[in-house]
Amino acid sequence: MISAALSRRAEELAAQGRACVLATVVRAQHPTSVRAGDMAIVLGDGTIEGFVGGVCAEHSVRVYSLKAIEAGEAVLLRILPDAESDVELDSDEDLEQVAAMARVIPSEEGSVTVQNPCLSGGAIEVFLEPVLPAPRVLVVGATPIAEALRKLGGELRLNLVGLSSEVTGPAFGDLALVVAAHGRDELHVLRLGLEAELPYIGLVASTKRGAGVLAELAADGVSDQQLALIDVPAGIDIGAQTPAEIALAILAKVVAVRRGERAAGRAPTVADRAAGAGDTPPPIAVDPICGMTVAAVAGTPSVELNGETVYFCCEGCKTKFEAEHEHAAAQA
Repeated sequence: MISAALSRRAEELAAQGRACVLATVVRAQHPTSVRAGDMAIVLGDGTIEGFVGGVCAEHSVRVYSLKAIEAGEAVLLRILPDAESDVELDSDEDLEQVAAMARVIPSEEGSVTVQNPCLSGGAIEVFLEPVLPAPRVLVVGATPIAEALRKLGGELRLNLVGLSSEVTGPAFGDLALVVAAHGRDELHVLRLGLEAELPYIGLVASTKRGAGVLAELAADGVSDQQLALIDVPAGIDIGAQTPAEIALAILAKVVAVRRGERAAGRAPTVADRAAGAGDTPPPIAVDPICGMTVAAVAGTPSVELNGETVYFCCEGCKTKFEAEHEHAAAQA
């Protein structure tokens, strides 16, 4: 069961609109340092709060937690001790060749199994459950259609918010902007949506009035390419007439964009969502000594070589790498 402290932390992150993963140890073989039931929270920047194993186990938990956030799906991570942990590589081994050696074992759907060359002891199984904030959809206007959008959107796990002095936006990482203001401040808000490269921008207007709005934007310097990103009349054509029906048609289009159909700009990735909340996913690298995949967070051992940064799972691999290259340099 999640501890009170981690529960409060998860609620705090949700309130901040930050994605995270609840990592729960569901099985641990002796003599591992963790026990079944141990838990941690993994943030979108790779920070781990809690305990789910030693340094090397944390590397795998961190990497696959970031993948779980990206996919939006839970995964069971099995970390097995590697019987062939003493890996010998030539000093001129290419990083791409090393990456091919990363020990990821084909697994069943919903699970992934990795062999950890640094793990001492028994196997560990960790359930990684992503907790993702509802994507933000900005609704502009105090109209019956805008009200219907707010009512229906909550059922679709969308965060429908109206622009105000307390709500900033549109911002990169938002899912959509729907302008249902009947002519009030439309041009300015539409320009902001285009500048933020939102995946969907919809204008509630008739075909005739919508053409007039687009003409005004064109006269103000908006390119034809950008104008094509504005969906007007907003939504899927289902013959909608009432505010609720129009809202349904618009939200159907927003859901299509969310699930992969890109009407404007591009669908927000986990990097977009994390950056919007102040979390930047760390780069993923492969340890050239042991072949382990690591997330390069603050504190990850590294060295600079030929203008590039090489990352390692632990200080031992880093020391071995430095020794190999010092030896190669001495013989050159």
